Amino acid sequence: MTTQTPSTVLVTGGTGFIGSRLCEALHEKGHDFIVLSRRPDAARSKLPHAKAVEAWEPDAEIVLPNAHCVVHLAGETVASKWNSEKKRRIRESRVLSTRALVASFSKMETKPEVFVCASAIGYYGAGTDEAFTEESQVGSDFLAEVCQAWEAEAQSAEELGIRVVRIRIGLVLGANGGALQQMLLPFKMGVGGRLGSGNQWMSWVHIDDVVGIILYALENREVVGALNATAPEPVRNTEFTKTLGRVLHRPTLFPVPSFALKLRFGEFTNFLLMSQRVLPERTQAVGYEFRYTKIEPTLQACLS
Repeated sequence: MTTQTPSTVLVTGGTGFIGSRLCEALHEKGHDFIVLSRRPDAARSKLPHAKAVEAWEPDAEIVLPNAHCVVHLAGETVASKWNSEKKRRIRESRVLSTRALVASFSKMETKPEVFVCASAIGYYGAGTDEAFTEESQVGSDFLAEVCQAWEAEAQSAEELGIRVVRIRIGLVLGANGGALQQMLLPFKMGVGGRLGSGNQWMSWVHIDDVVGIILYALENREVVGALNATAPEPVRNTEFTKTLGRVLHRPTLFPVPSFALKLRFGEFTNFLLMSQRVLPERTQAVGYEFRYTKIEPTLQACLS
């Protein structure tokens, strides 16, 4: 059963790349949204259409405002050099914040109908050429362990009678932010190139499809469990690199060797070079139709 009735949606991570686009889409569709933020003044400035902005410390239980739906996107960025402190923040910002939210749900007289919690395709760990789907087993590396613990905290909301959807997000592409913004400078300077061998699979997704999947999960009551937010046609890094160069009209002659990435990013390099061919099998099976399925028109749309 699909519901199009305007509702109130509580959003964490609302000022981020995905969150701000989601809040804009909620407003356009006639939904009210309330934002939980560590920096409420900045959030009010960035999200003028918010019904309310509430101060929030992600690891603390709070009295939540009434909302039909909750979307949890907050979490420490993984895209920087890792050390033990960084890894602690990556894990705790996801696991403890989700635990605190669910504990707060338990104290609400009227509980949310649905809890949509972000996760990541890091859940599956490294692969080779085999495809990962929502039914694949969890991996064994750091990010896989984080995602497993993160999703377990989210899933505990089911014990409160709340429908839970866990969205495993791939490499998000869009204008003015996200992974693509970080890649552009060397390419625009004509010194872009493949990472490492270039054989690794990249499971990308346009930001409009990430937002679309979240909205679809909110509005369709039969959707539950894990969904992959990745385009149906992942590409190898070499193909991605050549396509990006072609769209920008720049050469792609300068591969970035693994040792150079190690010097810059440390352990995070393992994530940059990880091969993950992730397919949105269940996402499509529940009825979501992707707007962006091929990499070249997607990059053209992002950079036009």
